[in-house]
Amino acid sequence: MSHTQLLPALLPFSETEGEGASRHLGIRFNQEGKFLPEPGNTIVCHLTEGSPNRQAISNARSRYMSMVEADRLAFTAESSLHMTLFQGIIEYRRALPYWPADIPLETPIDDMTEILAQRLEHFRKGPSFRVHVTHMLPTGLQVEGVTAQDRAAMAEWRNRLADLFGYRHPDHDSYQFHITFAYVIRPLSEQALFQWQSMLGEVRDELRAQFDHIELDPPAFCAFEDMHHFEELLVLD
Repeated sequence: MSHTQLLPALLPFSETEGEGASRHLGIRFNQEGKFLPEPGNTIVCHLTEGSPNRQAISNARSRYMSMVEADRLAFTAESSLHMTLFQGIIEYRRALPYWPADIPLETPIDDMTEILAQRLEHFRKGPSFRVHVTHMLPTGLQVEGVTAQDRAAMAEWRNRLADLFGYRHPDHDSYQFHITFAYVIRPLSEQALFQWQSMLGEVRDELRAQFDHIELDPPAFCAFEDMHHFEELLVLD
């Protein structure tokens, strides 16, 4: 089998073509796939509980977990399924431009969460938007706004939140929206990745055939201790 048979998007997950150990290993999770404390906050849209497409996405996640070499992935809790709309701050990323420039970098996470929540108290919600599945990766789903209007609405949310919080990540304008199923502990073998590629294509086609957009809850400001649970503190609705 040649590497050219693998889709370019999958090459980073290959043990022969990839980058080796995940940058999150030892910080976000350990070698056994157990998630480690990594407190922070964020703004996410949870998948709407009880919706048909949430069940379909949950079923897709189960297929991932049954795949060959799935033990090379650290799976997040099913209850945490969400799409991040805007990245908050996080304990192990205390640096500019990932942190408000007007707040000391050593400020405790709990204090940061309270400060950012206060800034959101009078935030006027942005326009509504819809997202759909564009690609599948071993780590989960890539999504984007269904129409140009949806994509513009998401950009408006992000721009206004960046102005309010006081920082913009380097990928602010190119951020790839996604729904995470898992993180890579170590890359997949080439033989396994070909099996994953086949499965991912099937699942993507099945999901897109079942629904034209993913039902999401309104954006919510959340706090977390690790990647298993995102506690909604303030719904921006």
